Amino acid sequence: MLPQDTQTDTLPGDDAAGATSKPGEDVAHPRRVRSFVRRAGRTSTGQQRAIDDLGPRFIVPYKPEPLDWTATFGREAPAILEIGFGMGETTAHIAGIRPQDNFLGCEVHEPGVGALLKLIGERDLQNVRIMNHDAVEVIAHMLTEQSLDGVHIFFPDPWHKKRHNKRRLVQPPLIKLLASRLKSGGYIHCATDWEEYAHQMVDVLAGEATLENTTQSEDGFSERPDYRPVTKFEKRGLRLGHGVWDVVFRKK
Repeated sequence: MLPQDTQTDTLPGDDAAGATSKPGEDVAHPRRVRSFVRRAGRTSTGQQRAIDDLGPRFIVPYKPEPLDWTATFGREAPAILEIGFGMGETTAHIAGIRPQDNFLGCEVHEPGVGALLKLIGERDLQNVRIMNHDAVEVIAHMLTEQSLDGVHIFFPDPWHKKRHNKRRLVQPPLIKLLASRLKSGGYIHCATDWEEYAHQMVDVLAGEATLENTTQSEDGFSERPDYRPVTKFEKRGLRLGHGVWDVVFRKK
C-alpha cells in the first residue's frame, strides 16, 4: 500500500454488537479486533504547539452521549464524518472547498491530530472538529440515527495478508452501523489503492439493503469526486501504474 496521508483509525471487522447500539448504550466487544495500530511516530514541535493552542477549541472530547452538532460547530450545516484522516491534508482541502459543510474527523494518531490542527490554523478553517478517539465508539455512542449527511473513508489500511483481512475497516457490521446514522440521501465515500479491497468495498456496501450505488458502471466503481484531491503519494503511485478506486453509495 502507498503511504497515504489519510486512514489510520479504527473499527473492528467482527464487532457486530455495535451495529445496532444507540448512543448511551453499553456496547460489548467480544473478541474485538481493532483495525488500526497506534503508531509510535513522534509529534513534532509544531504539531504539539497546534495541539496546545488550538486543541481546546477544535478537539471534541469523547463522551458516551449524543453529540450536539449545532453547539459543537456553532451553526447548523450538513454533517460529514471522516474516519481516519491521517495527517489531515485531504480533510483540510475538502473543508476549504466545502465551507458550507461541517466535518468531524476521528483519528487516534496524535501527530496526525497535530498536523490537521496546524492546517486548521494556517488556513483559518472554522468547519472542522476532531475526535482523538476510537471511531467505533464515537459512532456507536455519540452519533444518533439519521444525523449524518456523509461519511469519508479514504485509503484505510488494506491488511493485505489474507489472515489479516478480518481487521479491515470496511466490513458489514460497520457499514450497517454507518447506514443507520445516515440521513436519507446521505452518502458513504470510500477510496483505496488496493484493488482486491476495492472490490470488497463494493460488495460490502452493496450488501447493505438501505444503500444503493451512485454509479451504473459494471465494476461498481465511481469516478473520483472533484472534492477528493489527488495526494502526492497517490500521484506517485499513478505514475508507477498503481490504480486508485473510489466507491460511493447513497442511502435510499
